[in-house]
Amino acid sequence: MTDTPEKVDYSSTLYLPQTDFPMRAGLPTKEPETVARWQQMGLYKKLRASAAGREKFVLHDGPPYANGNIHIGHALNKILKDVITRSFQMRGYDSNYVPGWDCHGLPIEWKIEEKYREKGKNKDEVPVNEFRQECRDFAAGWIKIQSDEFKRLGIEGDFDNPYTTMNFHAESRIAGELLKIAKSGQLYRGSKPVMWSVVERTALAEAEVEYADVESDMIWVKFPVASIHVEAGSVLEAQATSLAAEGVEEDGGVTQEVARRLDDLHSAFVVIWTTTPWTIPGNRAIAFSSRYPYGLFEVESAQNDFGPQPGEKLIFATRLADEAAAKAKLTFKLVRDVTPEELAAITCAHPLKDLGYTFPVPLLDGDHVTDDAGTGFVHTAPSHGREDFDAWTANARQLEVRGISSKIPFPVDDAGFYTADAPGFDGARVMDDNGKKGDANERVIKALIASNTLFARGRLKHSYPHSWRSKKPVIFRNTPQWFVYMDKELGDGTTLRSRSLSAIDDTRFVPASGQNRLRAMIEGRPDWVLSRQRAWGVPIAVFADENGEVLVDEVVNARILDAFEKEGADAWFAEGAKERFLGNDHDAAKWTQVMDILDVWFDSGSTHTFTLEDRPDLKWPADVYLEGSDQHRGWFHSSLLESCATRGRAPYNAVVTHGFTMDEKGEKQSKSKGNVVSPQDVMKESGADILRLWVMTTDYWEDQRLGKTIIQTNIDAYRKLRNTVRWMLGTLAHDTGEEIAYADMPELEKLMLHRLSELDAVVREGYDAFDFKKIARALIDFSNVELSAFYFDVRKDALYCDAPSSLKRRASLCVIRKLFECLVTWLAPMLPFTMEEAWLSRKPDAVSVHLEQFPDVPAEWRNDALEAKWEKIRAVRSVVTGALEIERREKRIGASLEAAPVVSIADPELLNALDGQDFAEICITSAITVVAGEGPVEAFRLAEVAKVAVEPKLAEGTKCARSWRITTDVGSDADYPDVSARDAAALREIGFRRAA
Repeated sequence: MTDTPEKVDYSSTLYLPQTDFPMRAGLPTKEPETVARWQQMGLYKKLRASAAGREKFVLHDGPPYANGNIHIGHALNKILKDVITRSFQMRGYDSNYVPGWDCHGLPIEWKIEEKYREKGKNKDEVPVNEFRQECRDFAAGWIKIQSDEFKRLGIEGDFDNPYTTMNFHAESRIAGELLKIAKSGQLYRGSKPVMWSVVERTALAEAEVEYADVESDMIWVKFPVASIHVEAGSVLEAQATSLAAEGVEEDGGVTQEVARRLDDLHSAFVVIWTTTPWTIPGNRAIAFSSRYPYGLFEVESAQNDFGPQPGEKLIFATRLADEAAAKAKLTFKLVRDVTPEELAAITCAHPLKDLGYTFPVPLLDGDHVTDDAGTGFVHTAPSHGREDFDAWTANARQLEVRGISSKIPFPVDDAGFYTADAPGFDGARVMDDNGKKGDANERVIKALIASNTLFARGRLKHSYPHSWRSKKPVIFRNTPQWFVYMDKELGDGTTLRSRSLSAIDDTRFVPASGQNRLRAMIEGRPDWVLSRQRAWGVPIAVFADENGEVLVDEVVNARILDAFEKEGADAWFAEGAKERFLGNDHDAAKWTQVMDILDVWFDSGSTHTFTLEDRPDLKWPADVYLEGSDQHRGWFHSSLLESCATRGRAPYNAVVTHGFTMDEKGEKQSKSKGNVVSPQDVMKESGADILRLWVMTTDYWEDQRLGKTIIQTNIDAYRKLRNTVRWMLGTLAHDTGEEIAYADMPELEKLMLHRLSELDAVVREGYDAFDFKKIARALIDFSNVELSAFYFDVRKDALYCDAPSSLKRRASLCVIRKLFECLVTWLAPMLPFTMEEAWLSRKPDAVSVHLEQFPDVPAEWRNDALEAKWEKIRAVRSVVTGALEIERREKRIGASLEAAPVVSIADPELLNALDGQDFAEICITSAITVVAGEGPVEAFRLAEVAKVAVEPKLAEGTKCARSWRITTDVGSDADYPDVSARDAAALREIGFRRAA
């Protein structure tokens, strides 16, 4: 009778993973502790000290607005910036991040005014600098709140010394930039139609509006033809001369034929279409296009309460006539075509002539006229539209020759009321203080009906500009403002427009489409309107005479800037400021102190001056600006203009843009829909690193989606990645730090080092290209597929069971150490909290992973031939794995170690790849047999791996009590009768003795 070996617990002899790094991350609790630790240890200062002397890499922070808690867009933006600055810091640069804030302007001023209104307090009765101080305090409070929220996201930067546009030095520099522009002759006062917020009582730039659908009144209006001007040398006179030569009788210098044609037009109406009836009092001309055919039509029948009646003659673009007729419920016939020369000769009367609009209304040929909607005639009110203004001013000299005044009226005041330039409409208002439509439209329409000049009316839903702060509609209104020329020659053969376009060509854009977008905006933009009629901001600190000419005096300018540096821009509004700054050199009576403030985009566009230029820890120009794609019309745009106006080039070398965050259905997030995902909630429930992982794995260049399902997907991905790191930490608990020479490494370890070499290139190129998804995807897939599911799985037996002297085990530990160091440092910019925790768990004496550099990867690790060979090995392995999966599913085996399959290979290349390999270990089976040949018909095959067949077989022998492999040499060592020979040798080496 054979004695059965007594059962022994060998667990203490195995090198099983040991780590305090928990499987459950507990990020919502741990991350704030890490933030506190970083602050307490002064991580930011340590980063700066460690990078002293290195080449600088500067990402200049686009300033968020200091007026509320951060939202998901802020989180996306700041995480991207943090990843960039951290990644360059860990690649040999001094990458200093200085956060900044926009502090001036309407949103903050509006908040203070709201408080006043709640208390029944009148802003105009409060001293201006007292009001400005309240605005300053409000901004300072939100800067503190947002700073803490950004830090909670893991953002590392100089939060103790950020830049703010309301800092005294900043205000002085902003004013100084404006004075530079004034000195160079680029600043002028002009009267142009600008977007005007009645609600906020200020001009707005294009960057300060957003578009929303509204339903508007639309009207078709008849303008009676009053006269036809036949100029000497004109085409019409040439026609008369030609007809006279043919014997056609002349009548007063014009042939009877031409006179008859012109008589047809004398009794006609030119019909225009508009969606802003309130602008009719501002009408001064009608635009047409010589590119399209026009016709004279006679009404045959009408079924309407007002409008054209049978016999009336109307002029339309031929293509649009039928559509217009349908609107007025009438039918008409074409009398004849009307030539462009005839249209250009027409002067109409204003439809409200009886109310005092007695001036002539000429027809002007305009490139902006289309024939895809309306009547082919564009109502031209130079007080209320840029194209109208341009068309009117382009023809000003010609109009004056014809005796038509080119003066532009001011029909609407800053509160939306009609002025004396709109006679007949006293007290009418375009819009009220709440952004609601006033009575102007209806009063104008009634007046047109009374004058029998309304052709038709209706309603139209269309996109219309709104203030992005008050969310209320704006109007276009002619008003004196301060502008910067876009096309004035600057003394060196360039203009601001040409400089800007050249700078765009010299800038790298990520994605590349951003270049065309910004270029199109610069190519088509009007002069830059700088002035705002508000109180909180940097003033346009100039003095102007009655003609709008700016005082250029370096002594005066120096006084202004010195005062701003010491007292802030409040000095401009202080009592006696005018006399103080002008001094004794200028007669104060001859100069007006401009009290408008600068557009806040000028503030933010000037930030490069008092940060990049003035801080010794930064540099000018910045390496990169990164913001949302809307900033092509905002910060990218204003920074480009300001810098090109004062320095001749852009303040950045590269521009990176991100999209907007939608909900999971691709819809815009809004509180009313209940689909808002706040970063605060995500951090509270899951942690900042989950939010950061989402940012890293999304196509941030486009609009992204975020919601519960997507968050959960990232939580799952994070757990897998964390468990990979955790297993490495546990395994490295047994690491002695021994370095194994590359030449002595087993092939599998060399393969992993080769993959690190490939990934090193992917990581570095990805960070350079700001392509974070490519990096994250590569590292996550590597961790899940190549490490956890392959390399670690294969090497667990050797790592847990081999003797301490085993080269395979020692080499594997050496490689896992390098895998850990590479992965953790590569991922540290993306997941700073988790990788900090992992690094300190491995190296408790270290200060921080963020003070480390990405490891250098030796060139000798690159081995493409080895990778090609192992692709073949893994292909054969996949067939074995597939066969064993079926065996497990059918419960013929419980684990792969119970198997000893036979593998038939008919492909010589695949067969040669397995030569010399321990294929049983690679497949995690107790034994395996590889033979040449096709294999039996019933063998398992995979279509994607040709000429490989697997016959599942059960392993023969006894199960090792230590490693659980089934072998025939269990019991071959009398001292260890229940383990395999390999395990017995390991037990002997580590000095394990069975109990007697």
